[in-house]
Amino acid sequence: MARWECIVCGLIYDEKEGWPEDGIAPGTKWEDVPDDWTCPDCGVGKEDFELIPGSDDEDSPADEADPESPGDVSARSVVVIGSGLAGYGLVRELRRKDASIAITVLTSDGGEGYSKPMISTGYTKDLNADKLAAQSAEELAEQLNVTVRTRTRVVSIDTQVQAVHLEGGETLSYSELVLALGAELIRPPIGGDAADDVLGVNDLDDYRRFQDLLASKGAKKVAIIGAGLIGCEFTNDLLNGGFTVEAVDPMGWCLPTLLPEQSGRAVQAALEEKGATFHFGPLATEVNRAGEGYAVTLNNGETIEADAVLCAVGVRPRTSLASDAGIDVNRGIVTDRQLRTNAPNVYAMGDCAEVAGHVLVYVAPLMAAARALAATLAGEATGVSYPAMPVAIKTPACPVVVSPPAKDAEGEWHFEGDAPDIKALFRSGAGDLLGFALTGQAVKERMALAKELPAILG
Repeated sequence: MARWECIVCGLIYDEKEGWPEDGIAPGTKWEDVPDDWTCPDCGVGKEDFELIPGSDDEDSPADEADPESPGDVSARSVVVIGSGLAGYGLVRELRRKDASIAITVLTSDGGEGYSKPMISTGYTKDLNADKLAAQSAEELAEQLNVTVRTRTRVVSIDTQVQAVHLEGGETLSYSELVLALGAELIRPPIGGDAADDVLGVNDLDDYRRFQDLLASKGAKKVAIIGAGLIGCEFTNDLLNGGFTVEAVDPMGWCLPTLLPEQSGRAVQAALEEKGATFHFGPLATEVNRAGEGYAVTLNNGETIEADAVLCAVGVRPRTSLASDAGIDVNRGIVTDRQLRTNAPNVYAMGDCAEVAGHVLVYVAPLMAAARALAATLAGEATGVSYPAMPVAIKTPACPVVVSPPAKDAEGEWHFEGDAPDIKALFRSGAGDLLGFALTGQAVKERMALAKELPAILG
């Protein structure tokens, strides 16, 4: 029987084993898996799984690409800035529709193909940076028939002449430009003589430096600033790697912007049971050197001693390149549903984009955007749609799947079960389900509940 791999996070669906946790019995063929089934690890849909070659007698036929006429090929050159899941996701989708259009990917990093969500599972799954890099830039360039220019920084965009200016003085023209710039780490104001030593992990290069530093120092204890999604995922992963972890967050419980208190407390208790220590309420104000390690000073007078300090406060859309070019930005780079910015032939997608008012720094929305924009660039104008997209948070000590209600939603949380197995449902006054937060064994209900939710962007 065949095996199918999530192209985003690498999860394998084996037809022989099925996925009993979601009610999919062993022996269920891929075509019989419900169309609304989503990857349990990263939340993308079936369309983002690919048949593993050789795992079945007959591979699925590839999508037929429609080459453009020779005249069109010479006239068009799509430039994509960014080689993350958004950038490469778009390129893959566009290649399925057009085999010949010229595509150049510009990236300031090494251009490796890897799943960013898996960075926070490195110690749990024994993955170093080299193992996380599934494909090199050279391999992707050959596979996708594109030009990938690594360690290349774009310094400015001239939307009038449709060109990007690179560090070193080179100018590159485009017929269509796609900004897949990703998100940047939020750095809270922190003083102290070791403030510059505070680590942040936002890409493969960062992760390699992080692991190398912990190994070179023989680190045993890590202080984490932030107990939201990134902070809790790294807390769980580092605990699984044998480290001691202390985390500080000015809010009151784990994942405070995503989970109601009762659910967040369940995650907290599970991580504490594994050995984590949390300081909720105070702010980290200074990081100073203390012997071979560091002392993190909190504004309540407490101090955390650690061998390394990781900042995991969160991320925000990377917008400065667009803003400097006169492209509209708000929370992110402003686009309509076709991912168009206010500049002609300039599009934005992924974590850097604010699409019809929505900033969604998760995997499933960017894959939906990649499919829509690929269709538009191939000649079929397509607006992106966001169905309900529950987010799986990688805290195996207490699994979490959450679909937060809209910020302006009116309603109340209703709870069932006891920690760690809590089903929290956010319902309107009329009883409509507007969001949910599932922890522990309750995550098994994610598929059924997701069907009740309204679309994010219908």
